[in-house]
Amino acid sequence: MTSIILLSVFGILNLFLGFLRSNKVLLPGAMLLLLAVFGANYADWNVVHAPYFNNMLVVDNYTVAFTGIVLLTTILLLPFSRSYVVAGEPNLAEYYALLLFSLVGAIMMIGYDHLLMLFVGIEILSISMYVLAGSNKRDSRSNEAALKYFLMGAFATGILLFGVALLYGATGTFVLSQLATAVANPANASLQPMLYIGILMMIIGIGFKVSAAPFHFWTPDVYEGAPTFFTAFMSTVVKTAGFAAFLKLLAVALPAAQGFWMPTIQAMCALTLLLGNVGAAAQTNTKRMLAYSSVSHAGYLLIGLVASKGVLTGDAASGIFFYSLAYSIATVASFGVLKLVSDHRRHDGYAGLNGLGKTNPLLAFVMTASMLSLAGIPLTGGFFGKFFLLAAAVGQGYIGLVVFALIMSMVGLYYYLRPIIAMYMQPAPEDATPVPVDGIQTVTLVVLALLTIALGIVPGFMSGIL
Repeated sequence: MTSIILLSVFGILNLFLGFLRSNKVLLPGAMLLLLAVFGANYADWNVVHAPYFNNMLVVDNYTVAFTGIVLLTTILLLPFSRSYVVAGEPNLAEYYALLLFSLVGAIMMIGYDHLLMLFVGIEILSISMYVLAGSNKRDSRSNEAALKYFLMGAFATGILLFGVALLYGATGTFVLSQLATAVANPANASLQPMLYIGILMMIIGIGFKVSAAPFHFWTPDVYEGAPTFFTAFMSTVVKTAGFAAFLKLLAVALPAAQGFWMPTIQAMCALTLLLGNVGAAAQTNTKRMLAYSSVSHAGYLLIGLVASKGVLTGDAASGIFFYSLAYSIATVASFGVLKLVSDHRRHDGYAGLNGLGKTNPLLAFVMTASMLSLAGIPLTGGFFGKFFLLAAAVGQGYIGLVVFALIMSMVGLYYYLRPIIAMYMQPAPEDATPVPVDGIQTVTLVVLALLTIALGIVPGFMSGIL
């Protein structure tokens, strides 16, 4: 709750900082504010809080853990907005304020204990993202991305809200624990058709938010068209909050209905892995590849939902947490390098990375570490992220799904190695000059690489946190 209050107040204060003649104070100010929020969130660990807003929001270790991921991700992402400061972007204060407000929505999605709080959190997060996706008003691709995201997101939200209404009609409550009791009550068997349709519509709505197939078609166009900085935020913070909300819905409110939703989630998982990996392998644009890659990673996280079997703690839940952390760090690193390179070379295809190993060894190393982590190569966080999820699935007997995921991981090796080949095995353009990287960006890149490697060497430090 303290995090939500601080982010809301800081977001409003940040708007007033926009009146300053110089915007140079905005970036360090936003980072300091987020560090303060991160510390306040950590202070809530193992502290028992009474539910807030008439039992609509709870702050427990689950909320603190996933909130820590979204806050850390945003802190590590902010230095790559330095180009907006240098260019004198007139709307920078509004951008940062929207990011802070979107974090409020993300935390509500993580800590909700009432379906209306989930809806409010999704809307706060989504509306901010609609605006930021179209923030580059001079770029037709950015405008197109915002329009597509808004229209499809509005439909998905409508479907989600209709599902919430049907769940309420079948159970008479919005509270998760009361929903679980009502769903398990044999006296409500006559209302199962309404209940199942409501569950399916909620799965569709949340599936859209996390880019799970077959509700992922907006992802490549929106990720490619939106400014790279905000694309990185969408692919990490939104996905982490979405899966935290998804897991809580299934594990707290609907464990008694897993006979219905389990086959649905399994089918979505297999389809997401297939379309995400095959789609990424067919791309020549790095941003679109990372967009389809984001879809494929939603498939691996869905394996965690399947393996959880309606339980909020245990190996599967810890695996989802660890995977979200490792994925977010590697994705911030890859998009950060891509933004720096594309801003300088004006090219976001694989060819834009040619020769980067010679012109900018640090950028090439960080990009390599992130690609290897996303591919699940040992000694990176991504390897243990996949290992924990797949091990949890094996423990629950889902061998076929695990085998299919391993086959799709082999496909992933192909497209994750392409940027590495371009950086080290292709010659740099004749007019190529080193990509400028300032001090804070250099420090952030080193931290991202070290975190990726550290999670691959000592994964036990974070693996059993839930």
